[in-house]
Amino acid sequence: MQFSNFSVFINSISNVSLRVLDASIPNEKYVTIDLSETNDILNKVDMSSSSKLEVFVNDHIKKHEAQIAYGGYLELRNIYKRSNHFNGQAAEERNIHLGIDLWCDAERPIYAPLEGVVHSFKNNTNYGDYGPTIILKHHIKGVAFYTLYGHLSLTSIKNLKVGQPFKKGDKIAALGDASVNGDYSPHLHFQIIKDLQGYKGDYPGVCSKLDLEFYKDNCPDPNLLLKLGV
Repeated sequence: MQFSNFSVFINSISNVSLRVLDASIPNEKYVTIDLSETNDILNKVDMSSSSKLEVFVNDHIKKHEAQIAYGGYLELRNIYKRSNHFNGQAAEERNIHLGIDLWCDAERPIYAPLEGVVHSFKNNTNYGDYGPTIILKHHIKGVAFYTLYGHLSLTSIKNLKVGQPFKKGDKIAALGDASVNGDYSPHLHFQIIKDLQGYKGDYPGVCSKLDLEFYKDNCPDPNLLLKLGV
């Protein structure tokens, strides 16, 4: 089956929410969080400190009587300024987030939202990077595509094998803490990718304004699968 628009295809996969966290957590226990450069409250937080960011996120979750904070697709963020991994010339600075983040506690299990196999995995150890990362390959309705899971625990990739199959709902990993996940408050970076462009165990999760149109097409909104807040 051919789709002229990849986002339309992703949205068509399921009429109900697909889960990368515990399926028993209802949508009502998810709350959106704004980590953009326009959030004046966040701009008063020392973003170079993962522990201070964690306090900010946890306070937000508690205030809203939620369990998970989520959001960030195409969000323009200041947090990446702390790392040379994302900085280039002004127009090439990578600061636009291409996935959805789900903020919760370290060691929380991560589940496959769809049937797939392990395409690749890697510990991306640059400061501010993903840390342990898994990429799954999926074939749905005759279309091949990928999902990326970043900021995992080291044990998540310890005994993994390329080609290893996972069914929908299988546990695939657990979240890492700041000591291994690129120095962030614990969270899952979840991203959908049409064309991996030869990458293995890694793919850009942040882009520059110059490249935004390409990545918007290649990495559609993950909430088209998760359907949180819908």
